[in-house]
Amino acid sequence: MSELNELLKRRRSTRKYTEELLKPEQVELLLKAALMSPASKSRNPWEFIVVEDKEMLKKLAGCKKYGAALIENAALAVVVAADPLKSDVWIEDASIASILIQLQAEDLGLGSCWVQVRCRETEYGADSEEYVKEALELPQQLGILSIIAIGHKAEFRKPFDEEKLMWEKVHIGKW
Repeated sequence: MSELNELLKRRRSTRKYTEELLKPEQVELLLKAALMSPASKSRNPWEFIVVEDKEMLKKLAGCKKYGAALIENAALAVVVAADPLKSDVWIEDASIASILIQLQAEDLGLGSCWVQVRCRETEYGADSEEYVKEALELPQQLGILSIIAIGHKAEFRKPFDEEKLMWEKVHIGKW
């Protein structure tokens, strides 16, 4: 039980990475975590596009105006997509998969950062989802939720401070 709590405290968004590449075993564990992600009615609407090519990482870094530049220097990016025709709760299913990828990354000692794509725009006002679909030649019906950037940490952040927990956000029984 305490191991999960420590993992949750350690997992912080990492935006700076070293140039070290990931090992194939690490990539496999990240993808296993994604594929074990629960999904409503076991419909598994998610799809994962793994990107390691530096030119494509640079291109994906342009998927939105702010907060995506970090993708360029990641060792790997996992584009988390899903098919809305398979599930009406594809956003929730893809969200769960996204965070499991991040928790697995932290467990491996890697850094990660969620880059929101859905409902965002590029620097030039284009739809971020369409930008990613075009860059990766994805089927049009897919929704793109996020890109999880992953790499070896070049910056280390302090674990989450439990003193900052907002207990006032918890309501027991009723509001």
